[in-house]
Order: sequence, then C-alpha cells, then structure tokens
Amino acid sequence: MFLEFFGLREQPFGVSPDPRFLYLGSGHLEALASLYYGIEANRGFLALVARPGMGKTTLLFHLLQKFSPTARTAFIFQTQCNSREFMRFLLAEIGIENDVQDLVRMHEQFNRCLVQEARAGKRFIVVVDEAQNMDASVLETVRLLSDFETPQAKLLQIILAGQPTLADKLASPALTQLRQRITSLSGLSPFSPQETAGFIGHRLQVAGYKGQALFSPEALDLMAEASEGIPRQINNYCFHSLTLACSMRKRTIDGGVVRQVINDLDISRFMTDVEPTSTLSQLRSQMSLSSDPILQVPESHHEGKDTYKPVLASHKRGEEKLSPAEAQQHMQDVSRLLRTWRSG
Repeated sequence: MFLEFFGLREQPFGVSPDPRFLYLGSGHLEALASLYYGIEANRGFLALVARPGMGKTTLLFHLLQKFSPTARTAFIFQTQCNSREFMRFLLAEIGIENDVQDLVRMHEQFNRCLVQEARAGKRFIVVVDEAQNMDASVLETVRLLSDFETPQAKLLQIILAGQPTLADKLASPALTQLRQRITSLSGLSPFSPQETAGFIGHRLQVAGYKGQALFSPEALDLMAEASEGIPRQINNYCFHSLTLACSMRKRTIDGGVVRQVINDLDISRFMTDVEPTSTLSQLRSQMSLSSDPILQVPESHHEGKDTYKPVLASHKRGEEKLSPAEAQQHMQDVSRLLRTWRSG
C-alpha cells in the first residue's frame, strides 16, 4: 500500500463521498451557494443536475452537514421503487419503522413528524439522489410531500439530484406541476486544468501529505486532459498513479507514470472487433502479400520447386469479400506458410 511510502494518513483518492475532501471549483461553489440560499429562503423544491462522476453526492453531504445543527435531514438514494416503497424508505430514514402498507397513513405519519420538527424550530430537508431513476408516478408522490406547509412557511425543503436525464424527465408534460414548483436549478461543470491541480492538492493535504509537490506539472496537465475535469476520473487516475509510482519506488509522479496509467485504464484495448468479416484487399495490405486477386505464395522451398498454389483455392477471381470461415482459413494458411519459409 502506498500510504506509508508517501507519508499519508489515509486514502486521498477514495470512492466514498466524504465531505472533508470536497473541493469547490467555481461551478461547485456556485451550485452549493444556490442550494444553501434556497434552503435558507424556504423555497421548497430545488434541483441539482450534473453528469455522472461530478461530485453531486459529496456536495450534497457537505450541504446537509452544514444544516445538521438546525435541521432534520433525510438522504434517499433508493430510487428504483414505487410510491409505497419510496415512502417506506423515507420513513425508515427518519427513524420511523413500521409495517404500514397504506400510502395515506404513511403520509400522515410523515406529516406528524414535520409538524413536530417545525414546533421545535427546526427545518426538515429531504435529498433524493439519482432521481432520474424515478418513475413519473413516484416523482408525483414527492411533489405531494411539498403540500405539507403552514400559512407562514414550507415545512419541507426537497432537493432532487440526478443526471441530465432527470432534466429530460422534468421537462415532460406529465410533470408540469412538479417542474413549476422547482424554484432553483443548479448544475456542476468540469474542473479546469487549474482546478484539477487544486483538487488533487486539496485531497492530498486532507489525507496528511506534507512533502514536496507529488505530481509534476506535466503529470497534472496529462491528468486534466485525460480526466476531462471529472472528479471521479481524476480520483481514479491519481489512485493508480500513486500505486504505480510506489511499485517503482518513485517519490514524484511524472508524465511517464501518468501516461502508463492512462494506457492501462484505456478500455478500448479490450473492446471486441466491430466486424468479424474481412476483405481480401484488407488482408493484402496487412500482410504485404501479392496484389493478385488470388493470393499466391511459394508452395515449398525445401522441395526445390518454383511452383505456386493459391492460398484460397475456393476463392473466385473478382470476388472481394470473404466469409468469416474463409478469412480464418486464409490466416491459418498464411501462418503455416510463413513458418515453412522461416524453417526453410
């Protein structure tokens, strides 16, 4: 493990949404401020939409942490459910465990809890993460929760967070009432190269690193380009770069280390061929063999003959495409003949 090698107290590039590691680039800072003031102003419904890996959950945990002394909070992430299941998840999150199946009674239980918190002078904040997975009927159930209010104020603040498909869903005519109630819509933008460097430095500092610059300028530039400024991607590249550098006993992560990591994590290396069928012209160019439509190679050197035979006798002159079976047989023939040439 590289923690001891680099003098770290803990893993700086982990996958858990720990608010301590939140780095506020310009886009993240703007979104956090919008959500914070929306709750302070009792605006009711708020929304946060961003691509996967942008740090939505980490930012939301940080937000709830800020309000924890003065608010009752609930974080719902089980969104592939029906309305009854959603209400049960919500009640369980706030500590109300029961076997009630009736949706109306579950709403009554939740309403009593809201009133109790309001009398105690506390806000009630519900965050629904990955909300793009919810059916329209469940989103309508969430909308109905916002009806719990007094003449003076909303009893409940709701944040819907999700990927861009959430925006597509909210734009549908079936959810017009919900969309009209959303008073603030925020997004998260990728980090710039400068913010990427700041993000990496911040996480290293939180994890206890105190040495000289761990990543060279070239390594940081490569990291920013390869990750496209997406926090989850940056974490992944950094974790593997630290692991590789430790195995090589290198105290500084340079461009060479990052390039190797980028290559190792390139999934295209493992992708299957798009089309199994080849053509004769492609095989010619790849193997640098004869340009004659019927490929010919020496039949044998050790026999002292100067005779030739077609590699694919069944292939007719003028036909370009090979079937998969013919292409496979052709490659086997070429491989066998090349071995014969080398041994001869």
